[in-house]
Amino acid sequence: MNKLYYENQYKKDFTAEIINILEKDNEFHVELDKTYFYPEGGGQPSDTGFIETSKVTYVYEDQGIIYHVVDKKPIKLKKTKCSLDWNRRFDHMQQHLGQHILSAAFLELFNVNTIAFHLGSENCTIDLDKPLTDAEIREAESLANKTILENINVEFLFPSKAELKKFHIKKTIPKTNDAIRIVKIDDFDINPCCGLHPNSTLEVQIIKIKKYEKHKTGIRLEFLCGNRGIKDSFIIEDFVTKLCRTLKCNHEEALENITKQSTNIKNLLAENKELKSIIADYEVKTMIDNGEKVKDITIIKTIHDTDDFKYVNLLASKLTTFDNVVVLFAVKTSDMAKLLFMCSRNILNLNMGTLLKDAITLIDGNGGGSNISAQGGGKNIGNLQSCMDYAFMNIKNTLTI
Repeated sequence: MNKLYYENQYKKDFTAEIINILEKDNEFHVELDKTYFYPEGGGQPSDTGFIETSKVTYVYEDQGIIYHVVDKKPIKLKKTKCSLDWNRRFDHMQQHLGQHILSAAFLELFNVNTIAFHLGSENCTIDLDKPLTDAEIREAESLANKTILENINVEFLFPSKAELKKFHIKKTIPKTNDAIRIVKIDDFDINPCCGLHPNSTLEVQIIKIKKYEKHKTGIRLEFLCGNRGIKDSFIIEDFVTKLCRTLKCNHEEALENITKQSTNIKNLLAENKELKSIIADYEVKTMIDNGEKVKDITIIKTIHDTDDFKYVNLLASKLTTFDNVVVLFAVKTSDMAKLLFMCSRNILNLNMGTLLKDAITLIDGNGGGSNISAQGGGKNIGNLQSCMDYAFMNIKNTLTI
């Protein structure tokens, strides 16, 4: 089969003869006499497109034959019209050459090697074998974009073994009897690669490093090239513009304003937490005064209509700092109920975990805990009152034995 994508990676439409069609798992694997469809390989996803009206969803090579997977069986024709999804093809070409340029920049500046590359539908990543500083990463990004603007011609070579030895290739050359394809960006990057790339660095347009994080002993970087990078720049610009309108400031003042507001929010949350604690102290006193006394034990049973489970937990914790207190709390929302059972540490003849597991079945829930604290939830809120009454009577009976 003629792999014409190596002869002209810009070809969008062509005609070919269908040689064979294999049916597998309700899909059809089509063999053509020649193809411009690139099969998955070299870190680059396959092309998609159409063979006549049959949609090509995947292309792969097996035993030297390239198969085009389609959703419906095409008619065998000697002149079959084929078309590539050009936007997808060119996007992959931009990302792949961008990766070559970016990896070469890290190697050139810091002698850091790329050990893995992933070309995804939304973003791309490379894994570097050594850690780098923020400044070093941005320096490599700057060199990569400078290289793009130099409009360097990209060469695609199939050298002989003797010629191959003359190239200064730092990457490990695969051991194979087949001809090895070399992608050469002047002297900046020379590497074996079977993927497809533009003819010039200028066609990559832009390289943007979006984020980076520690990965194993090195770094994983996420980046965008070409149209992806340009689209992302417009999205960010639109976001920054809307943000500045909301904050009523310019770009330079935005970060300072956000920092101030963040500090104010933290202060307000701290004040709110302190006020809640003060309010809780008053509520605790009232609850203890109004709780039902069984011998020397105060039992406090309450169903709260609130989403603030943290505050309810705070109340229970404060109540049980006093001796001889049992707390039976429920928090009811529109679609479920949460139970929180606690008791003072000096009470030794009660087990909140066992009590909750027993009572919570009445609301079709589950949960558990320790002797002094347990919690869980269930969805049968219609039976919540019966559940709480059952727990209360269980404790009352235990204490009066």
